Amino acid sequence: MSLDPKTTAILLIEYQNEFTTKGGVLHDAVAGVMEETKMLANTVAVVDAARKKGVTIMHAPITFAEGYGELTSRPYGILKGVVDGKAFVQGSWGAKIVDALTPVKGDIVIEGKRGLDTFASTNLDFILRSKGVKTLILGGFLTNCCVESTMRTAYEHGFDVITLTDCVAATSTEEHQNAIRYDFPMFSRPMPSSELIGQL
Repeated sequence: MSLDPKTTAILLIEYQNEFTTKGGVLHDAVAGVMEETKMLANTVAVVDAARKKGVTIMHAPITFAEGYGELTSRPYGILKGVVDGKAFVQGSWGAKIVDALTPVKGDIVIEGKRGLDTFASTNLDFILRSKGVKTLILGGFLTNCCVESTMRTAYEHGFDVITLTDCVAATSTEEHQNAIRYDFPMFSRPMPSSELIGQL
């Protein structure tokens, strides 16, 4: 199978310093799985190969105003951890996209992500349809949270969804592997980055 670059986009979910880089609020929680999967290096390789073929590269950072006024006053779950750690504040080093994947001319930065599903609070769907995208390729953080949430909606919206199994990371190997083994095949075509590069 080969992909048509004109109708393909790669969505990079939350490749921000809070996750990717030592000193980030959530880095220690994901560092182990990042090392196991080599997800950052694999993602850079995919993006480099895809750009050369003309595939649309999209970045989906999550950011909040200082004080987290966009969220409920009593957050729970994963977003409580974000608030308690004062993570992803707009303009901060932690909210910045990691240097290795800094957006370049022609990339699209999706604005307004405030929750888990990238479609929920952004114009992602509008942009994808405006560009005629049919195949959406996913990578990022967390395997079983924002990546999976976005994957499910993309599937429901009728996109051909590919999730890169070695370009994602979670807070534990067990959560990461369970998502890839049981959930990813229900809502996407899981594949390693090397296989995707071979289809570009």
